[in-house]
Amino acid sequence: MSHGRKHPRRTVSRRTLLTAALGATAVAAGGGVAVGAGRGGAARAAAAPDLGPNVSVFDPSMSAQDIQARLDEVFASQEKNQFGTERFALLFQPGTYQVDANIGFFTQIAGLGLSPDDVTIEGAVHAEADWFDGNATQNFWRCAENLSVTPAGGSDRWAVSQAAPYRRMHLRGSLALDDGGWSSGGFIADSRIDDTVLPGGQQQWMTRNSALGGWDGNGNWNMVFVGTGNPPGGDWPDAAYTRVDRTPVVREKPFLYVDGDGAWAVFVPALRTDTSGTSWEGGDPEGDSIPLDDFLVAQPGATAADLNAALADGRHLLFTPGVHHLDDTLRITRPDTVVLGLGLATLTPDDGVTALTADDVDGVKIAGILVDAGTTESAALAVIGTEGASADHSANPTSLHDVFFRVGGGSAAKARQSLVVNSRHVIGDHLWIWRADHDKDGGGLTGWTTNPAAEGLIVNGDDVTMYGLFVEHYQQYQVRWNGERGRTYFFQNEMPYDPPDQAAWMNGDTLGYAAYKVADGVGSHEAWGLGSYCFFSANPDVVAERSFEVPDTADVRLHHLVILTLGGAGTINHVVNDTGGPVNPDSMSARVTDYPG
Repeated sequence: MSHGRKHPRRTVSRRTLLTAALGATAVAAGGGVAVGAGRGGAARAAAAPDLGPNVSVFDPSMSAQDIQARLDEVFASQEKNQFGTERFALLFQPGTYQVDANIGFFTQIAGLGLSPDDVTIEGAVHAEADWFDGNATQNFWRCAENLSVTPAGGSDRWAVSQAAPYRRMHLRGSLALDDGGWSSGGFIADSRIDDTVLPGGQQQWMTRNSALGGWDGNGNWNMVFVGTGNPPGGDWPDAAYTRVDRTPVVREKPFLYVDGDGAWAVFVPALRTDTSGTSWEGGDPEGDSIPLDDFLVAQPGATAADLNAALADGRHLLFTPGVHHLDDTLRITRPDTVVLGLGLATLTPDDGVTALTADDVDGVKIAGILVDAGTTESAALAVIGTEGASADHSANPTSLHDVFFRVGGGSAAKARQSLVVNSRHVIGDHLWIWRADHDKDGGGLTGWTTNPAAEGLIVNGDDVTMYGLFVEHYQQYQVRWNGERGRTYFFQNEMPYDPPDQAAWMNGDTLGYAAYKVADGVGSHEAWGLGSYCFFSANPDVVAERSFEVPDTADVRLHHLVILTLGGAGTINHVVNDTGGPVNPDSMSARVTDYPG
């Protein structure tokens, strides 16, 4: 629980919106959609800003048929559009709606209330895998946020894998996490599920600061519950469950909303410590409200020079849905800057630049962004804090929420490192850092030399905490942790599929690279619920010596580790250091409960 609660504070606007003045209608793709009633249909009408052609804003005065038609149009475009450039946000003003929202690739559905209960969907908000015959292992890049849902028939479905958060939701029913086949990795945060969660074929899942009516099914590989009420019972290794009663420190994701006066703003939740359950039940959440006219609303085509000028002038950034090409690095230099994306807004660095850097300052918030590498190699895609940063940010840390990285798949992209964290006390709240293992229709955009990427995440800062860390397919270490007192709650990894032979994948004299490497000189580190898997499809004779490599010291502790070989394609000799394993075609999984034991 929070140590206190205060009503959101409206900060004073510093200047008018650069891209557009507030207007009287909401601009939606396909034509202007009028904005009518506010909260519950009775509050002052909310004048909508120009959020670009790929944002649809709905209000309760609109007909259910018109809303449904738009939802169906977006889904038809996005159901199979895994590597396309289209992005969409579907935003609902406070009120009640009778619709069925099927959410496809690169689509965000979100309520515009301060509480999820301000917007009620009577029908469904769901993700299906019909396009892949019930296999949801490629249902990426979509999100449902800040809504309450009363599902028709009492049950809804969110059959997804990575980069598909179900966040700040109130489901008045049960929730299935599969579609009859496999699904592989997901994230629930700050949500209440009144009835039962049904994992089915879901292989791995992270749930943080939520309340569950129940959990019915096996844990498959790795299920982690942090600060969550009523998690399933059963103990590792017999059950694949990890339970941590309290969340040590977290800030929830900032979100766009319409306040009680009909003004558009971004709410920034307060930092909370030692918590369990949601941030929004029992009254207005604690935090600050920033008027939208303190943001530059960035449309695709905005130049890096314009974006940097706004940042230097103390503005925040709101990226509208689309692909934003950058010919220079975005430089966050001021404390408390918010960078928020709608509709999985995508930043693509051109000509080998780093997409985004943040100075070693307090309280930067980056949320709802996909950084997609370009075809010229970047040394890094994002860097948080300057090299050697040492300032104490414990009272106001930088936080990353639903921030995703992709190298390849949509293009023959290259990036040596994806995310480098130099600052202390940074919080990662759901990251998927992905070197692509496939592309659209076998288009030749992935391969050992086609989309090279050495390392996914490098943590140099001390006291960094990660919740829901997914890092996959990099060619050296997936995670390299150099900072002291780091913590990870849930880690999911697949090693690279495509080493052509053993000689191509050696770490000096060691077979392959560990997925999660804690540097030899680190004296304190702790992690819970860690999974690493191999599928060496290019050459099943390839061997990794271990998945986890850490110093042998009492204050470096790992809890609940699992390794697998998928389909018997490859071998991992040990789980952690020289303990546990092997996994190979004759023994396909291995678990370690605690290291050191």
